[in-house]
Amino acid sequence: MAVNVLGAAAFLVKASDRSLSNLELQKLLYIAHMFYLGRHNAPLVHGHFQAWYYGPVHPDLYREARIYGARPVRMVYRAPEMDDQSREAALLQKTYEGLGDATPGTLVSITHRKDGAWDKHYTPGKRGVIIPNEDILQEYRDCGYD
Repeated sequence: MAVNVLGAAAFLVKASDRSLSNLELQKLLYIAHMFYLGRHNAPLVHGHFQAWYYGPVHPDLYREARIYGARPVRMVYRAPEMDDQSREAALLQKTYEGLGDATPGTLVSITHRKDGAWDKHYTPGKRGVIIPNEDILQEYRDCGYD
């Protein structure tokens, strides 16, 4: 069952001991969303990611975290609590453990994969272009993760 994007982001912020930038948070959440789609054929978070210049962005999270600029996100306001024992939390924790130390450049290279979901929908200068979950799921399959 999909969870609130702000709750998922708050979970990652806490897991990182408040060390993730907005960019890193967006990328980790997108990657977790992709893996959740691939493993459960259902979205991890409510809403949609959009194809922005710096990669996939969840606009609800962006509006909440942009106040931090490039600094670490210290708190996600209005974030509902997540069940720490849920499969959603387990996947977020595993994503953080696997990629939490990756550089922003590495995370961008993962989410900007040629012919990946972001690449198919990104148009320079255009905002608000949704990356359909079907394309994110296809990227998961194309990468051989299943």
